[in-house]
Amino acid sequence: MRIALIGQAAFGKAALEAIVEAGKDEIVGVFAPPDREGRPSDPIVDTANEAGVPVFQFKRLRNQDAIDQFNAVEPELCVMAFVTDIVPMDMINGPSKGTIQYHPSLLPLHRGPSSINWPIVQGRTETGLTIFWPDDGLDTGPVLLQKKTPIGPDDTLGSVYFKRLFPMGVEAMIESIDLVREGNAPRIVQDESQATYEGWFKAAEAAIDWSKPGQEIYNLVRGSDPSPGANSTLAGEKVSLYDASFSANDSGGEPGEVLAVGESGIEIAVPGGSITAGRVRGPDRKKVSGAEFAAAFAIGPGSRFGS
Repeated sequence: MRIALIGQAAFGKAALEAIVEAGKDEIVGVFAPPDREGRPSDPIVDTANEAGVPVFQFKRLRNQDAIDQFNAVEPELCVMAFVTDIVPMDMINGPSKGTIQYHPSLLPLHRGPSSINWPIVQGRTETGLTIFWPDDGLDTGPVLLQKKTPIGPDDTLGSVYFKRLFPMGVEAMIESIDLVREGNAPRIVQDESQATYEGWFKAAEAAIDWSKPGQEIYNLVRGSDPSPGANSTLAGEKVSLYDASFSANDSGGEPGEVLAVGESGIEIAVPGGSITAGRVRGPDRKKVSGAEFAAAFAIGPGSRFGS
């Protein structure tokens, strides 16, 4: 098939490499964001150039010149691999075999832009990925295939994505392309009664409320690691916590109170237990070990997060 790939960053690059390596289809164009002054080019652009694949970079895919260029390469299938721009229906509906897209959740659960963070924050024990046929809604199109993966009690955003959803997603994309080529790709309508949507998970959503149950706070820290980082205040300065662990043994301390500082990090009291932050990012924006942070900012037992 003639494939147009819309994508960016590491996942887009990996999807492109996998399609090239499979050697079954012709990539007639990679559509990527424009280069930014003073920044390295996007990894997908470098990979496309190395593979001799035409690269087209537009600030807005909704612009008519982008749509015209997309149609000019005459794709039979469009593959969307990590897309943050709005793709117009003129592109989605243009290819004769349609458009498929990767989404890192089990649709219709967790529609929206931060679909890896939210299942962890909400304490779910399972998530997954979906390859679907996008339509004019937000992550609402028919499902082509899905793959599940557990969320362990100590999994973080980073471990779920980089260890599982990333490599599984690339494999699922190749599997989906094969199904489309063979004419066997399903179109399973999503069950709207099961649909959930969450918006961006940013610093405001990652702010710690120390009065919440300890497990909920730990889920928030896990679902924010490495980005955007669960945050609080300490002596009026904003700090973020990473590489955390949770103990359900009631510490007897006040929520947010530092109980101890050691090689494993800063132990902080939470309702129903304690959380130990292995790494901390302080007002200087440097992410360091908990022990190093405590030494640099004179943190010890009795110090209070949320102050």
